[in-house]
Amino acid sequence: MIREQMLAAEKVKALDWREGGLYLLDQRLLPQQEIWQRYETSTDVAQAIAQMRVRGAPAIGIAAAFAVVLAAQQHFVNGMNDWQAALEADFAELAASRPTAVNLFWALQKMRDCLDVAAQHAEPLAVLEQQALDILNADREANLSMAQLGLEVINRANAGPQHVMTHCNTGALATGGFGTALGVVRAAHAAGLLTCVHVNETRPWLQGSRLTAWELVGEQIPSLLNVDSAAAHLLQQGEITWVIVGADRITANGDVANKIGTYQLAVLARHHQVKFMVVAPSSTIDMQLSSGVQIPIERREGEEILAVAGQRVAAQIDAYNPVFDVTPAELIDVIVTERGVVEQPNLEKMQALMR
Repeated sequence: MIREQMLAAEKVKALDWREGGLYLLDQRLLPQQEIWQRYETSTDVAQAIAQMRVRGAPAIGIAAAFAVVLAAQQHFVNGMNDWQAALEADFAELAASRPTAVNLFWALQKMRDCLDVAAQHAEPLAVLEQQALDILNADREANLSMAQLGLEVINRANAGPQHVMTHCNTGALATGGFGTALGVVRAAHAAGLLTCVHVNETRPWLQGSRLTAWELVGEQIPSLLNVDSAAAHLLQQGEITWVIVGADRITANGDVANKIGTYQLAVLARHHQVKFMVVAPSSTIDMQLSSGVQIPIERREGEEILAVAGQRVAAQIDAYNPVFDVTPAELIDVIVTERGVVEQPNLEKMQALMR
């Protein structure tokens, strides 16, 4: 029932593959402008990822998968016999575009694993294209599964309408469709369990106020925007029952890297006895890293903090601009994936999930 309601309400997508090209909705321009741009080279897609024209861990991975298809197309057009070897430079360029979101590397590995099969096929480009489409479709299905599982968790804890808080953008704009944390929010709304979504603005790129708010308003989901520094005050009031966030990388022990500001929300939620939920596909889980200490944390130019919409607002000072932080597993009540739900995550439980 919830699945059908979500499919019927679907309005937003971050990317589209058609006629041999990748179309990306430029998320830097939302909500003032909805501009789609066609990409025909892997290098251009890598730049779009680095420049945050497309963002969100699952969406980055999907875009990179199609970028490999574009690169292969270009090598075939150029008549390169050793197209597999030529792709190595494209893989490296895409891998360097954003360091923290493991979905990027997961998707690239999926495409790399497909190369030998494609090489033996009469139409190798068709094989690579189908693999990229499979990655996209699998993410959509994962989102729907996570929405249902997250909804069940919320319903078990409190079957009445309630307030939730979210951070950054974890919706259709960040994924192949529907969203991770925002997918659960959508499901809760469809089930009548939602009174209000409190949206953290999420400085400095304002993914909350620009993107999450745009998605919620477009679907008439009741919501209120707040500055990031109001989170403690809001949680103190006692109305919010869940903080629901996404993830860019989850390590073997259950530590979670997500948008900067997530860690402090987890600390605040624990202090105020508010449940903390992380929603992410299993492609976000990196069992090769034992803890969050090992996660590479991207740092971007300080100018992103010093200026707003290209207009400098800060004094003449340098800025420290980490994009992500790491929330320790002990502050997380539940991790929801398409494979299942992990409560009070630890190494043993994460290993069982990923078997």
